[in-house]
Amino acid sequence: MKARRHLLNLIFWISLSILFNIIIYYTRGETSAIEYFGGYIVEMSLSLDNLFLFLMIFSSFRIQEEYQERILLYGVIGAMVLRLIFILLGVAMVNKFSFILSIFGVLLLLSGAKIFLREDDNIQFHDNLAVKILRRIMPITNVLHGNKFFVRQNKIIYATPLFIVLLIIEFSDIIFAIDSIPAIFSITTDTFIVYTSNIFAILGLRSMYYILEKMNNMFKFMKYGVGCILIFTGIKLVILFWEIEISVTNSVLIILSILLASILISLLLSEFDKFRNWCKRRL
Repeated sequence: MKARRHLLNLIFWISLSILFNIIIYYTRGETSAIEYFGGYIVEMSLSLDNLFLFLMIFSSFRIQEEYQERILLYGVIGAMVLRLIFILLGVAMVNKFSFILSIFGVLLLLSGAKIFLREDDNIQFHDNLAVKILRRIMPITNVLHGNKFFVRQNKIIYATPLFIVLLIIEFSDIIFAIDSIPAIFSITTDTFIVYTSNIFAILGLRSMYYILEKMNNMFKFMKYGVGCILIFTGIKLVILFWEIEISVTNSVLIILSILLASILISLLLSEFDKFRNWCKRRL
């Protein structure tokens, strides 16, 4: 029932995004509508890698499902505020220094390559920079205290592991925004389009997380699709330095093709693993 509810919620947010895209088409024209759709697809695609990271964070700290929802809620609110700040700064920088787009492109190429080289098992969340800074500021309890972020013990305020997880998720979203926002800049630098496509993608993240949690093994290849999207958007921004431009329509089609191909390959590999395990049990 929970999985069904989250699936319906995700369908609702996607439908709302499509409706908003139609409104953009009739109020701002076809080009803006295509740019919005492209930004939305890019953000949703790159969000998948971030959601896999959330799964590992919750697993590492053994956070129960009933507490995950509160963290994700605050995480979404924090992401909406952080994105606005990053987008406004990014657009201002691009308008003042056009070569910044090429620098963003290089960063995206490096991020895409890192995904192919990254070993998820080696990620150490307990040594996160944000956690180290917090430990210097205030004491931290060793156990959870329900859904509380802070508790008072012996007249001293302690942060709980739940707040640590929230801090790591917000910190990881800052890192994620460094990739996702320049990637959308490869589609458009219109502040309204960039922010609204970001927000509508973020609003569906909680529901998408719970679906991904249930179907984690079916989408293990998705991170490589995300890496390919980062590399493509990076190339698109870098070649702008030589005034070579890939149209918005073609960019959206390429990104959509990469996303669909990575989903299809993930599903096929999942079915192959099931078949291989079935054969092992038979033998």
